[in-house]
Amino acid sequence: MSKRVLIVTGDAAEVLEVYYPYYRVQEEGYEAVIASPQVKVLHTVCHDFIDGWDTYTEKPAHQLQSNVAFADVDPSLYDALIIPGGRAPEYIRNDKDLPRIVAHFLDTDKPVGAICHGAQVFLALKDRSYFEGKTLTAYNACRLEVESLGAKYPEGTLHVDGKLVSGHAWPDLPGFMREFLRLLR
Repeated sequence: MSKRVLIVTGDAAEVLEVYYPYYRVQEEGYEAVIASPQVKVLHTVCHDFIDGWDTYTEKPAHQLQSNVAFADVDPSLYDALIIPGGRAPEYIRNDKDLPRIVAHFLDTDKPVGAICHGAQVFLALKDRSYFEGKTLTAYNACRLEVESLGAKYPEGTLHVDGKLVSGHAWPDLPGFMREFLRLLR
């Protein structure tokens, strides 16, 4: 049976950080399933960096159909988890069903990938011991969130700590997916 990868996201996910993993997982012959607070057509956004700006810009991007609502996810049916960034993590982390989904992957030591603002989802977990002694990267604006989890924020933009793969932003996607798929195999 083919491996299954759950991608948890919502409106305002960074388009590259959701589509790139979605297609790479399928390219490897695995099933990619998009989960969101409710089944709907999601609206992604494009974040870009402009010289002279202290932060990124945001524009509407492609639409993406989700496959399953968080409430209906049985995480035991999946082999790995990906959490894309963008602005989606700041609101999906408030969904009452998301902590049980994320905790399952951490409890069972399955591969978990979080890129950019994806690390914000971990704040929904009541148990911060998952991250004690771990190293986790994220977009630099999320450094305080990473450190509040009890994790160390590294200098590099891509990091692997056990089964946890993290990346700074969409330019890290090639390495992020290479490391994530290596763990999944």
